[in-house]
Amino acid sequence: MSHDPIDHAFERGLHQRRAILGDAWVDRSLANTNNFNADFQNLITRFAWNDIWGRPGLEAKTRRAIVLSITIALGRWEEFELHARAALLGQHPDHLTPDELKEVLMQSAIYAGVPAANTAFTHAQAILLEVGPRIGYALEALPPAAAAPPDIGGLGRSASLPALRYSVREPRNGKASRRTVVLSHALGCDLSMWDELANLLAEDCRVIAYDHRGHGGSDAPPGPYSMAALADDAARLLRALDTGPVLWIGLSMGAMVGQELALRHPALVTALVAANTCCGYPAPAQAMWQQRIASVRADGMAAIAEAVMHRYFHEGYRVAHPATVERFRHRLLGTDAAGYAACCAAVAGIDTAARLPRLEIPVLVIAGELDLGTPPAMAERMAALLPRAQLRMIAQASHISAIEQPAAFAALIVEFLLGL
Repeated sequence: MSHDPIDHAFERGLHQRRAILGDAWVDRSLANTNNFNADFQNLITRFAWNDIWGRPGLEAKTRRAIVLSITIALGRWEEFELHARAALLGQHPDHLTPDELKEVLMQSAIYAGVPAANTAFTHAQAILLEVGPRIGYALEALPPAAAAPPDIGGLGRSASLPALRYSVREPRNGKASRRTVVLSHALGCDLSMWDELANLLAEDCRVIAYDHRGHGGSDAPPGPYSMAALADDAARLLRALDTGPVLWIGLSMGAMVGQELALRHPALVTALVAANTCCGYPAPAQAMWQQRIASVRADGMAAIAEAVMHRYFHEGYRVAHPATVERFRHRLLGTDAAGYAACCAAVAGIDTAARLPRLEIPVLVIAGELDLGTPPAMAERMAALLPRAQLRMIAQASHISAIEQPAAFAALIVEFLLGL
């Protein structure tokens, strides 16, 4: 009869402990084991490190964040320092970056209290001073007023008129930007419609979003506006921010501005994403735009709100996501009526079809399968006119496809980026 002399729970736990805390710390801990604490060391190795850390339900990175949060809440600073140092020096993908550690501390301020988070920041900064050179991270002076919330970026307004409100998200990875991306919103929306995609792309890109004139926090000078004027607005902003050539991502009106910008200011656009848009409207559609302008001028934004929501989102989405629909209705109703009507005139007058063959840049044309405002046939026409276009369709998406199908939309953007 055979007998296995190996305590597998202990050995697995010890392996896991070394993987998380590093050999040097574990070796020091084991060297200090004696007849008084050996039972305790055996217990935590088998039960904490094998039975809990060894469970497959959560990745090690998540468990690191949990331990850091709990040690902050309990004020167990020796354990916090141990796990913070190990997390920063751990092996990818289980380690935490300094920015990820900061996020754990920021969230702990809400759930464990500001004093606990304040102490945690003090301990963490001491650790970063110690291990920073080994992980390529340096603490640098930065006034609190200069810190931009990473979820919305730094907000500003252009100095030239009409003034445009914009946000800038710098790359979160702390490295030089892979490229600058500009996000251009749809008619009746504002820069916040891009929050999810902007935060995704800001991992390694500089991301700029802005409000078109007549929208959000930008000026609304007397109209009507032209698409050329909206494109010139964009050019002024990009030059003021010294962006160099950008990847322009626009949806609906935002993509129309992108087309005109690339045609009028070709040095500013290196690639274009044109989603749920067109290069010109037939006469009946132009008449519809004139009716919308008349309604807004006569009765305000409430007169068109319900019809616009039906064009933005298909019925299935409206039923399943009423809160999101209400958010966009609220944004539409808050849009300056005169500015909206003036932008409607620009949209109605879009006419780039004859000039699109001149655009030699890569263009991703995105259509929504259920889009009634700019049907797939309009996207097909655009793609056929563009020398370097690729056309992609998003299933179960209407006009604001980036909101209805955010994962599918983002996947197309990432794929396009990788090909540039």
